[in-house]
Amino acid sequence: MQQHIPTELGTKPIGKLLWQYSLPAIIAMVASSIYNIVDSIFVGQGLGDEAISGMAVASPFMNLSAAFGAMVGVGASTVISVRLGQGKYGEAQHILGNTITLNILLGLLFTAACLPFLDNILCLFGASDITLPYAREYMFIILLGNVVTHLYFGLNAVLRSAGHPRSAMGCTFLAIIINCILDPLFIFVFHWGIEGVAWATVIAQAVAFCWQLKLFSRPTELLHLRRGIYRLRLDIVRQCLAIGLSPFLMNSCACLVVLICNNRLLQYGGDMAIGAYGIVNRIVFLFATIVFGLVQGMQPIIGYNWGAHQNDRVFRVLRYGIVGATCITLAACLTGELIPAPVIHIFGAGPELTEKAVRAFHFVVAAFPLVGAQMVIGNFFQSIGHAGKSIFLSVTRQMLFLIPMLAVLPQWWGLDGVWLSMPISDTLSFFAAISMLIYMIRKIKCRETNRTA
Repeated sequence: MQQHIPTELGTKPIGKLLWQYSLPAIIAMVASSIYNIVDSIFVGQGLGDEAISGMAVASPFMNLSAAFGAMVGVGASTVISVRLGQGKYGEAQHILGNTITLNILLGLLFTAACLPFLDNILCLFGASDITLPYAREYMFIILLGNVVTHLYFGLNAVLRSAGHPRSAMGCTFLAIIINCILDPLFIFVFHWGIEGVAWATVIAQAVAFCWQLKLFSRPTELLHLRRGIYRLRLDIVRQCLAIGLSPFLMNSCACLVVLICNNRLLQYGGDMAIGAYGIVNRIVFLFATIVFGLVQGMQPIIGYNWGAHQNDRVFRVLRYGIVGATCITLAACLTGELIPAPVIHIFGAGPELTEKAVRAFHFVVAAFPLVGAQMVIGNFFQSIGHAGKSIFLSVTRQMLFLIPMLAVLPQWWGLDGVWLSMPISDTLSFFAAISMLIYMIRKIKCRETNRTA
């Protein structure tokens, strides 16, 4: 029986290939962002503002949980891409099996570690006496289904590396559609409250995971489920976790930065400043998700060609990615600088909130065009297996630059100092990324010259 091997990654024109792999990921990422808004609308209409606040408290915790599954999936998909490019198909098969086993173990450990301290964790994320019951009910169900969440995110990343970006997008849409159907059913018909919202999420991911298993069960696929691939191998686990640690640390640092940033905003601008940042952050994040989709599409192409020693194709993907990501983040910058007020009014903001949000928008996106290139460069290092460099770039903006800026600049310029810390951090992290990239490219080309001499 003939197996499908994604050799097009090493032969097809880069422009068409990048479009083919990135577009489904972009659509899936944007759809997920839009779904989060729709989900909040259902909760608000059916359960009220307190339930929305409870979900808002639980969301960073939930994202942290999902980040573990994504960590394994991103790491595994990168290593699989490289092994496919090297023609090591048997090892790629074992990585698939180890991805499933590792996600099950991490999912169970995370649930067991968090359930006994659930109230304490939620209070750390900002739950009050009013919002804690909602957050607790929601997260209890989410943690019960945590293994499914880990497997769903992990296998979706592997699907893209196996040459099926459209199938990965289809699984995302399947989860979104089922969730949108079950949310109103559980809230308005069954009256399950906030628990119904959590069950809708878990069930939707479980159905999508079952579909992933069906896709990976086809013997015609090079990567398919079979006996003998599930026993953990230390070398595979180490490689997957080392590479996947970069996006995981990025998500973890983002949670920490939100806590610190909110405290500074409250100190220098009050509740309206926090609300302004929340609005601007949602708008900016929508553009960022498009870049996330682009770099997800780049990853298997770079990994495969790096493993196949086709460095000219690797550099071409890198150039296309930097140009595309810069255009996307430039659009966000132009939106914030030229038409901030009309965009902010979509959220129904009042005069005071609009005034603060418009000013925040101007500052936050001032250097945002540089962010796209930095995200692509970080993904490039991740895709070629240089986990340490990718991890460093993932945390430079937030930990190395932004947190110190938040500590110092507001003392001089108050609320504007909080806003100003963001474009300064973006600029500094861009120069750090571009310096590392130039050094790496020179090193690769020098190695090529010595090999051919």
